[in-house]
Amino acid sequence: MISEDNPVTTLHLAIFASGRGSNAQAIIDYFRNHKSIQVRLIVSNKSHAGVLDIAHREAIPSYVIKDRASFEQGKKISKYLSGYKIDYIILAGFLWRIPENLIDRYKQNILNIHPALLPKYGGKGMYGQHVHQAVSAAGEVQSGMTIHLVSPQYDEGKIIFQKTVNINAHEDPKIIAQKVLGLEHRYYPTTIEKYILQHQKTSG
Repeated sequence: MISEDNPVTTLHLAIFASGRGSNAQAIIDYFRNHKSIQVRLIVSNKSHAGVLDIAHREAIPSYVIKDRASFEQGKKISKYLSGYKIDYIILAGFLWRIPENLIDRYKQNILNIHPALLPKYGGKGMYGQHVHQAVSAAGEVQSGMTIHLVSPQYDEGKIIFQKTVNINAHEDPKIIAQKVLGLEHRYYPTTIEKYILQHQKTSG
């Protein structure tokens, strides 16, 4: 647990997202009345991202990162997260790499979701439709989603959950995206919950 003065009964999540925020909405809905986990903050690197509309509608504080260089240094965002007593960072379609000092501060407390079965189709530049296009071009008959801890390298952190879905060889990437997104909405919130509760027990 990161925040020493944060009650054990209420763990605070910050969701980082760059897009429309459908996974963020699924997470917010799941934890809306949770007894010990609360979405406390929405962070985005895009001032017009749809996820900010969700934050406004849900009355959740939001923060827009305006300077990438400052973000990469990590000190300003770390201070901001501390102000909201954030215990876990949840990446939900956030396209920037997380600074190493933030990873160190939130060691094993940052989760990411990837729209493919890692270690295949991961790495820099592999996000969103780029992933689904690569899966389709390769003629895969299965795809899926991976939830993993965040490390300094893209998509190389410890895998904590994967789920597969059957697809047709060379299927339209948009159809693959729909199938995978369905898995994400269904399994990301529950995996977050399971991981956090177990992590709290083992970390003391």
